[in-house]
Order: sequence, then structure tokens, then C-alpha cells
Amino acid sequence: MIDFRSDTVTLPTQAMRAAMASAEVGDDVYGDDPTVNDLQEMAADMFGFDGALFVSSGTQANLLALMAHCDRGDEYICGQQAHNYKFEGGGAAVLGSIQPQPLSNQSDGSIALEDILNAIKPDDVHFARTRLLSLENTIGGKVLPQAYLAQAQKLAFDNGLKIHLDGARVANAAVAQGIKISDITQYFDSVSICLSKGLSAPVGSLLLGDERLIAKATRWRKMLGGGMRQVGILAAAAKLALTEQVERLSEDHANALFLAQGLAGMPEFTVDLTKVQTNMVFATLDKNYEPKYLAQALLKRNIRVSTGRTLRFVTHKDISHQDVLLFLKVLTPCLAEAKIS
Repeated sequence: MIDFRSDTVTLPTQAMRAAMASAEVGDDVYGDDPTVNDLQEMAADMFGFDGALFVSSGTQANLLALMAHCDRGDEYICGQQAHNYKFEGGGAAVLGSIQPQPLSNQSDGSIALEDILNAIKPDDVHFARTRLLSLENTIGGKVLPQAYLAQAQKLAFDNGLKIHLDGARVANAAVAQGIKISDITQYFDSVSICLSKGLSAPVGSLLLGDERLIAKATRWRKMLGGGMRQVGILAAAAKLALTEQVERLSEDHANALFLAQGLAGMPEFTVDLTKVQTNMVFATLDKNYEPKYLAQALLKRNIRVSTGRTLRFVTHKDISHQDVLLFLKVLTPCLAEAKIS
């Protein structure tokens, strides 16, 4: 099966499976799991933070960050397309009593600095207290420029805000720019990093921050039911995600560009090649074709895609260059089955 739906479908490597089988474990709620402790210390050192916390998912890492930075009645500023606003069940509002203030994302994925500045609330009892600016990198596969991150950090500092990065695919952003992940994370007070997308770990994300934030997040994690016991089995794979899977992401980026170029050459699709920067391709299907029928035709040929007028294709470790070639080859007969008569 060739699965273009997301890089969350990546399978753990054989090295990860072997490491999981032999991992030394303990009770992580007591802080006794040596493999988890090694992972957290390694990540904090790699990315330039006082501490790190291993959690079950990127959604949980983002929620813990928001709840550690903000109290009830506080507010965080983010983009309209931000994952921790649009796609994480409203957890900040429901569980943290934190008000989101979403702003329009620009075409490059950034939020206009002037819009951020204008959205900060005055110190007045009528308003929620603006405490945090949250950015996402990559967002929709697009990389936020380093200069923009520096400007956003300065804006946050000058206005008494903390700044958080939803870095679900920050490794992709770093590889695309030929820089280290720490070159990106240096601009933030906290960062979440997902290990189970392109980095291929079976489960888990990291939250990074200073000692105070990690201590507060650890308490919230327990309260939310996220305390884990002999989780070194998963942390063993997570360590290999960080040490063995980052540089390989360039292959995914190359495959995504090759796929985008192939789709752009077909009259049935519209693709903006300038927006293909990492491992995501967005292709708009001509109105004379039914996306649901196209997905059904592809599934009969063991290819999974997300449905919609604009289709998102995500390349990852388990999609090879040959897989992309095969997909492009079978696409023409599948389009014939999807044509609206």
C-alpha cells in the first residue's frame, strides 16, 4: 500500500523495533525510566533548552505548553490555520480556559507582525490577558523564514509575551534550509516536536522549555491522564528518530517536488510549485472530476489519498521515488474513472 494521506502513517524502522525490544525501562511517573530520562536530556541538549518532557502526542505537547504559559482567562495569539487552534479539538479553550486569538496566515504561512501587535489586548478588566504568541513551522509544508522568527521573537519580548513553536515538522523546516533544528528553536521559549510523523517513531512528541515550564507541564500531564509507566519502550524508538531520521527527510522533499512537477504537467491538476518546500504537495483537481471517485479508483490499485477538491499529498520514509513514479503512471486511468459524465 502506498499511502499519501500523511507522514503519520510511517512505520518504525527495524533498528527502532530492536531498540524497543531491548530498552531498559522504569516507572516514568516516578521519574525512574532511564531511557526516557536519556531521551529528555539528549533532546534538551540538542535543542538548547533546560529540560524536555516526553509525551504521547503533538496535541498533548501543544496543550501542555499553552496551559503552562497561560492561566484561566488568558489568551494566546496564533494563525487561523494553526494546528493548535483549528485541528486539536479546542483543547486550550475546553481544558485550559484559554482564549485563542486567531489571525490570518499570510501566503507564506507567517502571521503579519502588525496584525500580531494590533491583537495584543490592553491591560484592562474587559479583555483576556494576552500572554503568548504561538507559531507553527512548517505550516502547510511551508517554512517560516529565519529572519521572520527573529522579528517575531523581538515583538514578543518587547510586549511581554512568551513565544511557543508548534514544531510538529520542525525537522523538515531545518533540513529544507540546510540548518540545525536548534537554529530554529533558539527563537522560542517552548517548542513541541513530533517524533511520529516524518521521523518515524511509533508514538510520541517532546515538549521543550525552561525548568519552570517543564515542571508545570509535568503536573498538567499527570492531571490530564498523560502520565506513562514503562514508556522507555517508546522512548528508545524516539531517540533513534532524532539521531537517525532527520537528515533522511531530504529524500522526502525531493520526492514531493518530483510528484508536484508530475501533477503540474497534467491538465487535470493545478499546482503552485513555489509552495512545495518540504514534503507536502497541494493539488487542486479540475471540477470535471469527482475527488471521491478518484480516491476509490486509486484505492483499488493500493494507493491511499485524502479526498477533497484540493488534495494533499504527503511524502515520507515509506514512499520511494519508484512509488511516486507508479502513482503518476496509474493516475491517468484513475482519472478516467473519476470523470463526471
